[in-house]
Amino acid sequence: MVVLLAVSSVCALSLGTPYVPPHRLVAAVLDGDTTLAGIVVTELRVPRLVLALVAGACLGAAGLVLQEALRNPLAVPEMLGVSSGAALGVAAPLVLSLSLPAAVQPMLAIGGAALGGGLTLLAAGLGRSPSAVLLTGAAVAAALQAALLVLMVMADQLDLQLIYRYLLGSLSARTWDDVAGLWPWLLVAAPALVLCAPVLSVMRLGDEDAEALGVRAQRARLAALAIAVVLIAPVTAVCGPVAWVGFLAPHLARWFNPAMGAVRWLPWSAVWGAVAVVVADLPARLALAPVETPAGAWTALLGVPAGVALMRSGGRGRVARRRSAASAAVREPLPGPGKAASGVADDLPRAGASGDVSADAPGHDGLDDGCPPSSGATRTEDVR
Repeated sequence: MVVLLAVSSVCALSLGTPYVPPHRLVAAVLDGDTTLAGIVVTELRVPRLVLALVAGACLGAAGLVLQEALRNPLAVPEMLGVSSGAALGVAAPLVLSLSLPAAVQPMLAIGGAALGGGLTLLAAGLGRSPSAVLLTGAAVAAALQAALLVLMVMADQLDLQLIYRYLLGSLSARTWDDVAGLWPWLLVAAPALVLCAPVLSVMRLGDEDAEALGVRAQRARLAALAIAVVLIAPVTAVCGPVAWVGFLAPHLARWFNPAMGAVRWLPWSAVWGAVAVVVADLPARLALAPVETPAGAWTALLGVPAGVALMRSGGRGRVARRRSAASAAVREPLPGPGKAASGVADDLPRAGASGDVSADAPGHDGLDDGCPPSSGATRTEDVR
């Protein structure tokens, strides 16, 4: 992971027009005021790389929080109405020609994300059933996307292009001001994540067991949704809904560290989310150069198949472990013919005792005194 992150970061700073060799990156940053390469690296590529790392980490951590709180590997922001609500909150003022300062956009995104997530939990009965929350969230997300389509019909041609690129999730033309707008929300979300991680481990046991241990399941689920909203909404306000990073990153964290719990999966999920966004941004910039494609299209194109493959491999691994445990139990030595066999077979009628009343009488075990066991007893031991 470290090697992949380092290589992708160097490629993000070096590749493009103009091309900057890796050994000249430090000099280009130090001489940024005098050379074209330095200006491109320091003012365009470095803030874009930092934004990709921060956005990916937030989305990866939010995806793990939602999946652990709802005990469902498919519980992602795109399926719960959170991303669609945040996108609707940012796109509505643009279509309605409302002039708002850039500092207000994260608040609009948080309001829209809270609206989508709140509608999901209310429609599902305040999250009493994790499966009901997921199914209801898909319906709420579809309704919010329909509202976005209505806004796109109302928009003019220029606004339509802006909204279309925004809805796909793009890191193009992002500056240090966009990066600075994320730090206040991260200062709020980071302590909340530290406090939330142990509760997520308890939530995996189920609502009844969690309440028996002192955790109120409904309140914990609402708190998890609130933390996910604080993580997702500012990123969506700046970059748009970068799709399916919250689905892929937690599965990567579990696949590489299957024995860990939610407390240790959380930082790994954040790092894998950062790696996913940085890697996806490379083909977004270079695949169709000089035209840039949205990074969200590449995260969805590569993230969904990879996540499904990780889910299948993880499920097969669990099944294989269960089968090996069952086969080990079957291979244990059976009791001998002269020993008492315990289990359900003791309560079954013996195969060699049919028609022989004395075989079932107390004090008799179906064997003749001083004689070897009969064929019926042998068959009984075989059955056992």
